Amino acid sequence: MKLFNTLTRKKEEFVPITPEEVKMYVCGPTVYNFFHIGNARPFIIFDTLRRYLEYRGYKVTYVQNFTDVDDKIIKKANEEGVESKEISKKYIEEYFKDADAIGIKRATIHPKVTENISDIVNFIKNLVEKGYAYEVNGDVYYDTSKFKEYGKLSRQSIEELESGARIEVNETKKHPTDFALWKKQKPGEPSWNSPWGKGRPGWHIECSVMSTKYLGETIDIHAGGQDLIFPHHENEIAQSEAFTGKPFARYWVHNGYITINNEKMSKSKGNFFTVREIVNEFDPEVVRFFLLSAHYRNPINFSRELIQQAKNALDRLYNSKENLEHLIKNASKNEMKDEEKEIFNELLKYKDKFIEAMDDDLNTADGISAIFELVKSINTNINPESSKELIQKSHELFNELTNVLGIVNKEKEILDEEIGKLIEERQKARKEKNYALADNIRDDLKNKGIVLEDTPQGVKWKRI
Repeated sequence: MKLFNTLTRKKEEFVPITPEEVKMYVCGPTVYNFFHIGNARPFIIFDTLRRYLEYRGYKVTYVQNFTDVDDKIIKKANEEGVESKEISKKYIEEYFKDADAIGIKRATIHPKVTENISDIVNFIKNLVEKGYAYEVNGDVYYDTSKFKEYGKLSRQSIEELESGARIEVNETKKHPTDFALWKKQKPGEPSWNSPWGKGRPGWHIECSVMSTKYLGETIDIHAGGQDLIFPHHENEIAQSEAFTGKPFARYWVHNGYITINNEKMSKSKGNFFTVREIVNEFDPEVVRFFLLSAHYRNPINFSRELIQQAKNALDRLYNSKENLEHLIKNASKNEMKDEEKEIFNELLKYKDKFIEAMDDDLNTADGISAIFELVKSINTNINPESSKELIQKSHELFNELTNVLGIVNKEKEILDEEIGKLIEERQKARKEKNYALADNIRDDLKNKGIVLEDTPQGVKWKRI
């Protein structure tokens, strides 16, 4: 497998530090609100990378943090007249609701900043002792001039970075690019004890500490959105490598931006959507499928028209799965014959195409295309005369590939008793050639949102 490494700006063969094991850290949400569609993209992309690595036989230790103390959380708490921890607790719970809905597996570990304060303080103490950080009136800053490779991830020199930065009024840091490791307590803010007085961690330090604590000094993959390359990930490298003297991460993987109707997403433009808002209108799985339909490093444009197209494509995959399940139930022959073995061997070629696409820097767009080619071949070669073994193996192959992407895995919903009885009554009326009654029942079901389709394999239904 090859991954595009932001650090080297090229695709590289993925070779983990320990054979058959992968240590992976993905920056999680700051929990002060529901997460938006821009956040959803890295969550889904790197969940898929994890799934694919597991599919390929790796044991993946996946860490995704929660930033549960931050200026935005404090601001929200003050607005609502509650403590910061109430805000973070609420939105961690809401994160899991939305993440579960769009098929994101739980991380191996979901550490929180507030549960790791003593480790953060000790980490900062070490940086101060080594001369990489300095304290001013209760604030502690990282001295970027001391880290000679500062800027290597964003490919900018410290002079370029300094010219683009500025020192805020009342800030006492030495250089414009220096950043806060520890912030002195302000009135009404949550705080913890430290050698520099009461305060709280800066944003960047938390990921360095939690990655090192839970995954070790050098990890295989560090991932996040493109917007985190600078300053967040750049600062993580500076902190971590100054602390350990070793490379922080071997592969840095970043996804591209999302635009809304070809415009940059922003609250001021009124085109800022949370996942919670979107899934009130569209099935959450459609959102996942849509975000996997483009290569993760490319920008992707979100619009209702495009997400409707994604829904239609996903419906075709579900129809194929349901057709296979219907054929399995009604198959009259069991074992494959030689010509059917040849058919299945042809189908396996699409598995090879899928793996080839995913091995090429997680190309989910081409992976999805391979699945649709598989579906087309299944529709051409599998029919009511096919053996049960061939149909089952085709069904298993379909599920194998779609499961890697976390799609087409919902069970067909169970009809409630009334609708089930109406379908049975209609079938009975058709057998008795009472077509007027059968048509009335069909119309009644349509009014209830159930559309029937009469096929050579029997009646099928779907909700509208």
